[in-house]
Amino acid sequence: MADIIDTRYQKIKRNKEELIKHLNSFTLDIKISVGIWYFTPSGGRFHEAYVESKDIPQKIEMAYEMAKYGVKAIEAHYPIEVNEDNYYLYEKLEKETGIKLLSCYPAIFYPKEYEFGSLSNPYDKYRNKAIETLINCLKFAKEKKLHHAGIWPGIDGYLYSLGTDFYDMWDRFEDAVATAMDEVPGVMVAIEPKPYEPAPNNIYRTTSDGLIACRDIELRLKSKTNKDLLSKGYSLLGMQPEIGHIRMGFEDAPYAFSRATRQGRLFHTHWNSQPLGNYDQDLNIGVVELQQAEASLFALKMSGYKEYYGIDINPERMPVDKAIQINSLVLNQMNEKINNLPNERLVEAYFNPENNRGEIELIIANSIK
Repeated sequence: MADIIDTRYQKIKRNKEELIKHLNSFTLDIKISVGIWYFTPSGGRFHEAYVESKDIPQKIEMAYEMAKYGVKAIEAHYPIEVNEDNYYLYEKLEKETGIKLLSCYPAIFYPKEYEFGSLSNPYDKYRNKAIETLINCLKFAKEKKLHHAGIWPGIDGYLYSLGTDFYDMWDRFEDAVATAMDEVPGVMVAIEPKPYEPAPNNIYRTTSDGLIACRDIELRLKSKTNKDLLSKGYSLLGMQPEIGHIRMGFEDAPYAFSRATRQGRLFHTHWNSQPLGNYDQDLNIGVVELQQAEASLFALKMSGYKEYYGIDINPERMPVDKAIQINSLVLNQMNEKINNLPNERLVEAYFNPENNRGEIELIIANSIK
């Protein structure tokens, strides 16, 4: 069998007594990953970069200092940040710090040839190039035994609703992913939805859209390896929700995470904070809507989540190592806080709300210190 992560454990539904027992005995393991792309943030539409740019070897050198903050893994885009030629730098990082390469993502959103989309592009010459990049990314992930490969379809979508052939757009994207996955069978692929930006309207706007895409892509898979894995109940397509993207789409974060775990499809999580709606800000965890983050952690505890916690931020105005220190501290303090919640009272309040009016509000009030 292919070396894939078994996420079937996430599907377990527990009754009242089982849930209380689980919450009292299970503790989340806060395994932190970081994305190399934000180590030296570039400028945006309206301002120049505030920090000096660095090349990949220099950025990997920066990662050496992050192990002391509990960082266990690093994420990168293929082939612009990680590839066959520079992988030895990541190997050296793991050997000397324990920080391993967790995942790779095809860099198919920035180049100008993807102006009208990557895997859904109506021009075959551009779409085929994106498919080739995805296939090579999956080959790299399989060869290096990475946790998963991911796709952020940031440039895929549409400008105007009028005249958009939604069926064709979805078919092109989903067939492209299935083609690549059958070319490189046995690799887990996580989709990261986003409502908009840079595409004015993203091809998969919400968590539920992403879950539908996961199902539809799996139905297209044809290789024997992939079909055998699916027949055993494994998920090959999954989700990598980001809290910022969730809140941009006016979704509730713990609800979104739970939607994915219910299907055994939560392969990875990306953490930051974000004002409801608004443009994508990638703020430090908890500086906005702390209760969304805390409730999300508790929802993950309920599902028995065992995968990683990716810090996905844009630290334009502070050193990246300071930002990682802060975000690691917040994640671990939140984990300690939810471990001290009165599980019996919380579960009882859900199952017996008529006789526990105000109980959850009181628990929240007592948790404020």
